[in-house]
Amino acid sequence: MTFSIHGLAVARGIAIGRAVLTASSRTEVRHYFIEPEQIEEELARVRRARDAVAQELQRLADELPPDAPPELSALLDVHLLLLQDELFISGTHQWIVERRYNAEWALVTQLEQVARQFDEMDDPYLRERKADLEQVVDRILRYMRGNTATQTPAAEAQCSLLDGSQAGDALVLVAQDLSPADMLQFKRSVFAGFVTSAGGKTSHTAIVARSMDIPAVVGTRVAHQLIRQDDWLIVDGDAGVVLVDPSPAMLEEYRLRQRQIALERERLERLRHAPALTLDGQPVELQANIEQPADAASAVKAGASGVGLFRSEFLFMGRDGQLPDEQEQYLAYRAAVEGMQGLPLTIRTIDIGADKPLERHGRDLILNPALGLRAIRWSLAEPAMFRAQLRAVLRAAQHGPVRLMFPMMAHRHEITQTLALVEQARQELQQRGEAFGPVQLGAMIEVPAAALMIDVFLQHFDFVSLGTNDLIQYTLAIDRADEEVAHLYDPLHPAVLHLIAQVIAAANARGKSVSVCGEMAGDPGMTRLLLGLGLRSFSMHPAQLLAVKQEVLRANASKLAPWAQEVLAAEDPQALLQQNS
Repeated sequence: MTFSIHGLAVARGIAIGRAVLTASSRTEVRHYFIEPEQIEEELARVRRARDAVAQELQRLADELPPDAPPELSALLDVHLLLLQDELFISGTHQWIVERRYNAEWALVTQLEQVARQFDEMDDPYLRERKADLEQVVDRILRYMRGNTATQTPAAEAQCSLLDGSQAGDALVLVAQDLSPADMLQFKRSVFAGFVTSAGGKTSHTAIVARSMDIPAVVGTRVAHQLIRQDDWLIVDGDAGVVLVDPSPAMLEEYRLRQRQIALERERLERLRHAPALTLDGQPVELQANIEQPADAASAVKAGASGVGLFRSEFLFMGRDGQLPDEQEQYLAYRAAVEGMQGLPLTIRTIDIGADKPLERHGRDLILNPALGLRAIRWSLAEPAMFRAQLRAVLRAAQHGPVRLMFPMMAHRHEITQTLALVEQARQELQQRGEAFGPVQLGAMIEVPAAALMIDVFLQHFDFVSLGTNDLIQYTLAIDRADEEVAHLYDPLHPAVLHLIAQVIAAANARGKSVSVCGEMAGDPGMTRLLLGLGLRSFSMHPAQLLAVKQEVLRANASKLAPWAQEVLAAEDPQALLQQNS
């Protein structure tokens, strides 16, 4: 009997194949108390397993094939850093020594403790790093269970392919979650698509899926429980739906869609080097969002006109409170600048909060991390750290065009403090005799207060960028990671659209650059509306560039302007948007 499972669409396309199920090692953990004389051996078991997994991950990183997406190398590095997290290991040791838990029980208990801290974080990317820690613990447990560290879920799935699946059938991997190491074994020649119960749009699974162009649906919550081994599946990566045991008619319909998608992608590829011009000749910037310096090559390859958002917080993650120093940051930013081959790079200063660095201040309990000490607030509270980042960016700017952007500003005094620290960083470099380059300065508009006082921001900054993810969240008081209220997260809410329109109009009136770097920028269904509102700069994941470029090439921006004003005035913007699609 056919039924559907809904999740998050994170990688476009259609996959059809038989299900291959994997299980988490945490479901097989034994719980028992040990004797005092067994403590040292249990501690040693944790040590041996951690070292074995670290060696295996390092080997995988060293042997990455030339055609592997650059995201994989960066994500393997994150897992290696998590393995070296002494706070996590010491916590595990404490359960063994003080509570007399066996090693596996101690690992899972410590994971549960740390997972709660991740759940309190506001930043969606950082919150989803809980999944990375879970994946690392799974690998340690798998080793302790007797499997080798190389026996990842993907590898186990490949070993089970002979059980029931007919030769030649395409295969779809179904798992609770997948790690970057698992993804190394995830070749299109083996798996046509995948489905996970965990994960979100910024999870590592989603990032790698987009970079490898593999249809995927994540965050289904129950897929690994409802789907049986060898079930026929249709994975609709466009709609975020998994169809289980589809009828012959449904299979034929989706196979036709597969062929249509393949033809569409071939046609889109021809647009890669075409100038992004509307039908009435207006140029549009299509830039990329990146997370690591190595991602710059992917942005250039995708045909981006620059990077509109380089999330610098990735350099600060998983370091057990040891922040990267100025030199390390400089080398990373320089690598990104040089990777852009003369195209502009926009670096956002660290956007982090309610995590380990804040714990140094004794703030173990963050009651509302979304409204706490995060982003620019944390940077201004840590001026030494902030100036080190500013100096590193200024030094990197001598190697190519750099723009510097500050997140989550809402107050005039934050603007003046930030600009004063930038000037201080320049003076410190001059006093040291260090070379540095010019940078344009910009602010992210992601708090309603900033949108409402946009004229003040435009007096002080060279450009602004709309962070629509947070702007929607704060405007509607919706935590989009909370499944209880996620359905209320609405980019087309009239209040949200009015704030966006106000910022775009004010920036254009002053001749200042304005862009959108949130999810709305990469949604082809929103392109025409944003063009009609006057937006001429979009920044998105590189995989979304060509679909958005196609919408730009088909649009007459001047004719869209009156319609966009009708959408703004409508009680139901969604209805008007669908009529003009």
